[in-house]
Amino acid sequence: MDEQAGRRSRTDSRDSGDAYEPYVGRWSRLVAREFLGWLAVPPGRRWLDLGCGTGALAESILTLATPGEVVGVNPSAAYVAFARDRLTDTRVRYEVGDAQALRAPSATFDAVVFGLVLNFVSEPARALSEMVGVVRPGGLVAAYVWDYAEGMQMMRHFWDAAGALDLVARELDEERRFPLCKPEPLTNLFQTAGLNKIEVCAIDVPTVFGDFDDYWTPFLGAQDPAPGYVTSLNEERQAALRERIQATLPTNPEGEYHLIARGWAVRGVR
Repeated sequence: MDEQAGRRSRTDSRDSGDAYEPYVGRWSRLVAREFLGWLAVPPGRRWLDLGCGTGALAESILTLATPGEVVGVNPSAAYVAFARDRLTDTRVRYEVGDAQALRAPSATFDAVVFGLVLNFVSEPARALSEMVGVVRPGGLVAAYVWDYAEGMQMMRHFWDAAGALDLVARELDEERRFPLCKPEPLTNLFQTAGLNKIEVCAIDVPTVFGDFDDYWTPFLGAQDPAPGYVTSLNEERQAALRERIQATLPTNPEGEYHLIARGWAVRGVR
């Protein structure tokens, strides 16, 4: 996919909080819970949630980590407004800002986290350098991304079917476009940033779809690469893609689709 199309897809995703929730927001909340349990940050700490999106990770931090404060930063004013409407807890505040040019003073936070964002940042190394700069010595820097290469099964089934029908779709596949969806490049990125005690782990959460429409309808939301691709197709090609995916998705006797969403989490200490 060309850079202009890539920017358009990312912008559509950021500016459509209501559409993001049924697409992957419901699954990202499950990953966030597992991620925070793995981090095990003590209560009362100050958190920075970069690329906070619709507030899924911040909400989980408030519920599970007993923070003193959470600051969420996102480049989209629409997403920030969506998050503010959802969360009114006095411990959290949201700001419009760029992860690659943070305005926070140095050594401000105890934990800085990136939830499902690194693949969409134009310069991940620069963003990570900003994260390291605002965390206190001994503080934690952590992130998680979807395993687009294999373990994010709702995406994998989609792109395998789309690529079989259309060569153009193969170039849009997140597995090809997002190199940070695997353990080794994540580890290398954190090592390059000068972090210590780096660890990577897989987080698997179940994604259950009650029927095929439950799976398919979120792809019609015109956001992110896969839905953007669907809405670019005419009615005939959409129907062909739908039929191919439906034929290949594993189903149980009740007509449900039980898939797995895998995220890769990485953490390091400043």
